[in-house]
Amino acid sequence: MLFSRPLLNAYKKASTGITGLAVHPNPRAHLVNVYKSTLKSLELLPAHSAYRQATEVLTTQRLEVVEKTEDIYQIEATLAAGQIEEVIAQAEDEAKLVPEMEKWKAWEPLEVIPPKDQWKGFNQ
Repeated sequence: MLFSRPLLNAYKKASTGITGLAVHPNPRAHLVNVYKSTLKSLELLPAHSAYRQATEVLTTQRLEVVEKTEDIYQIEATLAAGQIEEVIAQAEDEAKLVPEMEKWKAWEPLEVIPPKDQWKGFNQ
């Protein structure tokens, strides 16, 4: 069966098919807001933080994809990270992690230096 673009865009899915994960009524706008919020939160972390650098790159790339098109199916295909609702869950989890990383200060040197041969036994 062949669908025209307007008919395809008008399709609304009834279920994600994933237990506990409901269909989001406005996924694109929500995702843009979450990504922008995450990027703003990341500014609180030091620029040399590996976590900040990696998360900024990924979030910026995904934000560009989401802002480029309004077609949810194209967004899902381009991101290749599951259904849009799964992508939202990932983005929300990342947004929750940023303040925790700020609290943990993972970029600072260790308070207790591990013994020199701590992992030696695992190389054998």
